Amino acid sequence: MSKNSNPIDKHVGMRLRTRRLSIDMSQEKLGEALGVTFQQVQKYEKGTNRIGASRLQLAARVLEVPVNYFFDGVADADGLSGAFAEPHAPSYRSEAGQAEEAKRLAEAFLTIGDSNLRHRVLALVEAMAQQSKA
Repeated sequence: MSKNSNPIDKHVGMRLRTRRLSIDMSQEKLGEALGVTFQQVQKYEKGTNRIGASRLQLAARVLEVPVNYFFDGVADADGLSGAFAEPHAPSYRSEAGQAEEAKRLAEAFLTIGDSNLRHRVLALVEAMAQQSKA
């Protein structure tokens, strides 16, 4: 792939990394489950290398998310975002402003090096989300 990664590949990689970290899985462990090296997982997460469809489906299974999770928040100028989602599939899409906030939250979250602190932050956000539903 060229030096200029595709924005969708970068987005999929960011979502892969976000989910992997949220369940406290190492790149090595994910790589083993996918049949690739941890260096390849790094390239997927950076968007340097494109992850194939079958491997993306396996990643979804390993990370316990639907495949469309990796594409949530992708802004497609042709209006095709979500074109692969089935009508009855749960939607993880946000309004444009919420998507930007989610991106900022994910980027900040990824900078937290302490896994215990990440778990506490995640628990706090989940608790706040539950409270807002009530």
